[in-house]
Amino acid sequence: LMADEFNAQQALAVAEALEEIRSRNLTLLNKIASIIQKNLHVYKSLEVARITQALFLLHYQNSELFATLRKTLISFLQRSFYPSEVTTLTRVLSMLPSPWLDEGVVSRVDEVMSQCDLDELNTISFAVAKWIRNDPSYRHNTHSKYVRLLQRLSNCGRERLQVAAKLDLVLEELKYISGAWFEEMLLEEVIATLNRMMDQVNWTNISELAFFLTRMNHLHPPLMDRMAKVALENIDKIHFSATYATLLPFSILNYEPTQKDELYDACIKRFTPHMSSFDPHLLVLLAYSLAVADHFPEELIREIFNIDFLGKLDCQLESLPDTLNVRTRQRLMELNRAVCLECPEFQVPWFHDSYCEHLQRKGNGSISPVQQQIHKMLGEVLGGINFVQVAVTAPYFYSVDFECKLDKHLQPLPYSEPSPQQISGRGKVLWHSTPSENIRDELPPGAQRVAVDFLDSRFFCKNSHHIKGEALMRKRHLEILGYHVVQIPRFEWNSMELSTFDARKAYLRGKILG
Repeated sequence: LMADEFNAQQALAVAEALEEIRSRNLTLLNKIASIIQKNLHVYKSLEVARITQALFLLHYQNSELFATLRKTLISFLQRSFYPSEVTTLTRVLSMLPSPWLDEGVVSRVDEVMSQCDLDELNTISFAVAKWIRNDPSYRHNTHSKYVRLLQRLSNCGRERLQVAAKLDLVLEELKYISGAWFEEMLLEEVIATLNRMMDQVNWTNISELAFFLTRMNHLHPPLMDRMAKVALENIDKIHFSATYATLLPFSILNYEPTQKDELYDACIKRFTPHMSSFDPHLLVLLAYSLAVADHFPEELIREIFNIDFLGKLDCQLESLPDTLNVRTRQRLMELNRAVCLECPEFQVPWFHDSYCEHLQRKGNGSISPVQQQIHKMLGEVLGGINFVQVAVTAPYFYSVDFECKLDKHLQPLPYSEPSPQQISGRGKVLWHSTPSENIRDELPPGAQRVAVDFLDSRFFCKNSHHIKGEALMRKRHLEILGYHVVQIPRFEWNSMELSTFDARKAYLRGKILG
């Protein structure tokens, strides 16, 4: 009833609130949309952008209103000279379905592009990518307006980086940047710029730089050595909560500076007196990153694995965004597993069986064509498909791509039962029992289990074949569980050297049987 009395600003506020709570109250939405349509002339440009975004994300169906909003957005954009405003209007326009890209939009974007910062250029690149996907004529016209726009974006980004003089300003522009265009077109130039500004790395910007390198999955030893040196020299000035970000690239990217132990010890000493001041989820993420690097400070572990802390964490998780909630729960499970395996003296119980069973039931159970290929070849190398099992669930719910057994003479041993999982013709793993019920054959004296894992690009730094910390932690844990671990890197499997069927079989034979 109150909705009929809303003014233009109240209608905007309600539309955004409905989008935030993902409401499907169509009656209220229709009333709000009606008020917006009547008052469209009173809204400023960015308010129209906010309205359009909210209604679009609510999947509101009103083609007439969206056509009017689109026309209004274009009108504002063509009159605007502010880079941030043009960028926002362009981003929102790209959400709306349209069979063509208005030339006025292209012209205005082109005119302000040289004034845009890196984040704005990246936002425009996302908009162009959406237009390309929605325009069927693009594939037939390689010299299209889209190509010219992307070339201009890249040139403007490179020019901006080449004249940049202050590291803090560059890091501010890089804070939220992501996406294929940036990584393909500008990342190399960004790293060169950061390298040029290495002497500006200090205790105030080290955490931002560390986050950026981690997000980009980019290993840069000279820069990371400088970061380690600055952190050690200024550890008392660095805020205790910033130790998480500072250590992150060293743990995740598996880089050991010359003073590795001193760096970790200094950071642990810095945050330990302040653990009660951390947000619970951040303390879990910090402990996990330390575990990846094989560091388990006892005070931190005991702080996390007690009833009071876990209760606080549960309460906080309810208010976190979904993605951060899921990530924190996953990290807590992985930390719990790491502590049980690597620090049994702490006597922390394993309490994630139900969580892991739920995840496995929820998973799609598919394996890649490469894994199907490896499965078939393993059967031939080992003497039959009954000598290899697929998608094995090891203790603590580690999932092993393939498992086989070798006797004390390194000869393959058959399984007494067929693999509880089979691969369908479509690459789906077919479960014949619940994952937790997989029965492990007893090993004869001197025999060993072999875990064969295919490591795709996720397990390596993007700019090198350097293996990341999480892959090493996984190997460490499987070895504690009694496995001999064979890792098959994607770049080795797809190399020219292994381009033939026989070469790949010989490679597997050498890796497993020696």
